[in-house]
Amino acid sequence: MVKIKYEYLFLVTIFIISTCGLIYELVAGTLASYLLGDSVTQFSLIIGIYLFSMGIGSYVSKFFNSNNLISRFVEIEILIGLVGGLSAPLLFLIFNKVDFFEFYLYFIVFIIGCLVGLEIPILMIILKDKFKFNTLVSNVFTFDYIGALLASILFPVFFIPYLGLIETSIVFGIVNIGTGLLMCYILQKEIKNVRFLKVKGFFSLSILVIAFIFSSKILSFSEKNLYGENIVFSTTTKHQRIVLTHERKNFNLYLNNNLQFSTFDEYRYHEMLVHPAMSFADKVDNVLILGGGDGLAAREILKYKEVKTITLVDLDAEMTNLFKENNLFTKMNSFSMQNKKVEIINQDAFVWINKNANKKYDVVIVDFPDPSNFSLGKLYTTSFYNSLQQILSEKAVIVVQSTSPFFAPKSFWCVNKTIQSEFKNVYPYHVYLPSFGEWGFCLTTNFNFDKKVHRRIEDLKFYDYSFEKYTQFSKDMITTDVEVNKLNNQKLVAYFNKEWGSY
Repeated sequence: MVKIKYEYLFLVTIFIISTCGLIYELVAGTLASYLLGDSVTQFSLIIGIYLFSMGIGSYVSKFFNSNNLISRFVEIEILIGLVGGLSAPLLFLIFNKVDFFEFYLYFIVFIIGCLVGLEIPILMIILKDKFKFNTLVSNVFTFDYIGALLASILFPVFFIPYLGLIETSIVFGIVNIGTGLLMCYILQKEIKNVRFLKVKGFFSLSILVIAFIFSSKILSFSEKNLYGENIVFSTTTKHQRIVLTHERKNFNLYLNNNLQFSTFDEYRYHEMLVHPAMSFADKVDNVLILGGGDGLAAREILKYKEVKTITLVDLDAEMTNLFKENNLFTKMNSFSMQNKKVEIINQDAFVWINKNANKKYDVVIVDFPDPSNFSLGKLYTTSFYNSLQQILSEKAVIVVQSTSPFFAPKSFWCVNKTIQSEFKNVYPYHVYLPSFGEWGFCLTTNFNFDKKVHRRIEDLKFYDYSFEKYTQFSKDMITTDVEVNKLNNQKLVAYFNKEWGSY
């Protein structure tokens, strides 16, 4: 009976602790990406530090006294649960309060990794006299890998969209502590000072339960301090954190902590994004928007009555649904997402283009987020622009959002040079946005055109159809020392993170 009890208890424990351990790592990586950007760098550093610290924990495990290992294991479970569970709320709270935030982030990851590294070696020492060595090793690593697989699948599919980062870390902290307490009760005859362990476990558990109850307030408090504005809406989707704030008469939309637009001046951006291309195109029957899940570009396009169809391709279905159904957002885009001319497709644009080359578009509005990571950077590569050629009509006009030529000149001209490598003509231009500073675009075609205005809208707030004056760049916005952005090198992401990182 004892053997059966040990077998099932410890195999389930291995499964649980491996799941919890990977969740803490994923929480730290995702949180770092949200707050610091450059997801590839952050995940790489966190994985490296985590694995290194697990190695240290495994090494230290050999110094533990073998006479009282179950007690030590329970204490480790309680400590991991407390540190790992509180990691996300603590990091959110201190983000804009401390200098060198990265130090605290990596230090917490290091501590969790060391503790996680202790678990499996100690368990194997506990069980070494209960099972044959080959059975022990195979069982331990089988359940360890199964737990890791489950965590990696459920984290992006369930935990992030339905719980959020703070709640996820707290829940798995509770699971870790609960595992330790369960062992206290099942194996209490074999554990020294079991009552004291139970007190520590329930005390730690109560801290996490209280943190979970107030998790939404913790997030609201930290985000209010972060943005310095009143938060009127926030949600976490499978792809990003969406926050809408209100300041005076204006609303500001943030995606993963990055300002996307302000209602104070977004009309400048979207008029300059849409109307030059729409005015120059020979015809505008079929228009494609890549990105633009807020419906603001679609709002501008719908001002042209001759438009027959608008296809909007945006990855995040929850984002497009918000701007289609939520009253706060539909007012901003004048209900454009509900217009019968607009077809919304929630797919990765890179994949969608290669599978939908049957329809040709007269105007293409490329309104992707800035290339802060490789998943976004691929949408600015030669491969993407080459694929885009397949869906263009003979005299199509394309415009690409191209970041700031002032704050990130290498990034801007890298986009320009990359487009030049695939298209016949590129016309870079820029506009001043009070919320962002100078912002750039690239208008491109495969044919020579005389920039004749074929159509115009009379009630625009900003754009006056004098396109040429927006194509002049001062010396401090020009650089030629850039490379083409290819799928296998992603030079643009390196330029972008280096330039914007200084701000």
